[in-house]
Amino acid sequence: MTAAKTRGPGGSWLESLAGSPWPWLLPLAAILLATFVFPIFEIVRLSFTNASLVGGGHEYTLGSYASLLTSPYFLDMLTATAVFVFFSVLFQMLLGFLIALAVDQGARRGMRASIVTRTAVLSAWAIPGVIIGIIWSILYQQSQVGVLNYLLGLVGVGPVPFLSDPEFALASVTVANIWRGTAFSMILIYAGLQTLPDDVLEAARVDGANAWQSLTRVVIPLLAPILFINLVIVSIETFNTFDMVLALTGGGPGRATEVIALSIYNQIFQQFDLGPGAATAVLLLAVNAVMTVVYIRLLQREEEVA
Repeated sequence: MTAAKTRGPGGSWLESLAGSPWPWLLPLAAILLATFVFPIFEIVRLSFTNASLVGGGHEYTLGSYASLLTSPYFLDMLTATAVFVFFSVLFQMLLGFLIALAVDQGARRGMRASIVTRTAVLSAWAIPGVIIGIIWSILYQQSQVGVLNYLLGLVGVGPVPFLSDPEFALASVTVANIWRGTAFSMILIYAGLQTLPDDVLEAARVDGANAWQSLTRVVIPLLAPILFINLVIVSIETFNTFDMVLALTGGGPGRATEVIALSIYNQIFQQFDLGPGAATAVLLLAVNAVMTVVYIRLLQREEEVA
């Protein structure tokens, strides 16, 4: 009796622990702390130093932010990033919407080509960014070896300096990123089109609405929450685009295509300026944090409406 009573509390404690989610959550929390929270803390801390990768000590200072904000390349970096993000997001959403609409209509009519279209678009999403950069660098070759310049030469145009001219280079990188990111927008919008109630679309047709009126007054308003979520996600992904630009231009010519994410890499691993590179990373972190808050608010509003 006494032994049973002494074992009882221990047994009940172990049973309650076994039924608790904490033994499963604590290892995950430790991994997240080591791989996400601690690196973020270190980046923020190093941004207030003049640390370098080539050794030596460092001092805490605001010089990294001062050098970043007063750098003659700071506005060029922001301008290149703004142009890259704006046109990438605009055309990714536009083309993704048009392709999703075409695939949806083809599937409703039983066209087998819709499956081929979905597969072709998804292939661009599955290819790693470095491979995409290499593929498009081959297409953009300025000589006749380049596929695009060869095709332009057939009609008497070219060769076009796709990657050697600063203005052409930024446009070329943006086009490659549009090709890469359209797939995600298409997938998300296509999934949204599958959730549209058929009775509402049928009611619009019965009321005499043509295809354009049904699209602008029924389909797009119903898809508005998904479109806004798509906008935020694509914007975050585009702001953090790094691998494709590195493989395609490396930020050149000069710094014409050096977006924020690539500038962080160049400052830390090319120029060994850990402090200014960390300060630039904090700038990108702030942009991501703002867009993440917007994304969470959109999800909460969507759940409240539902």
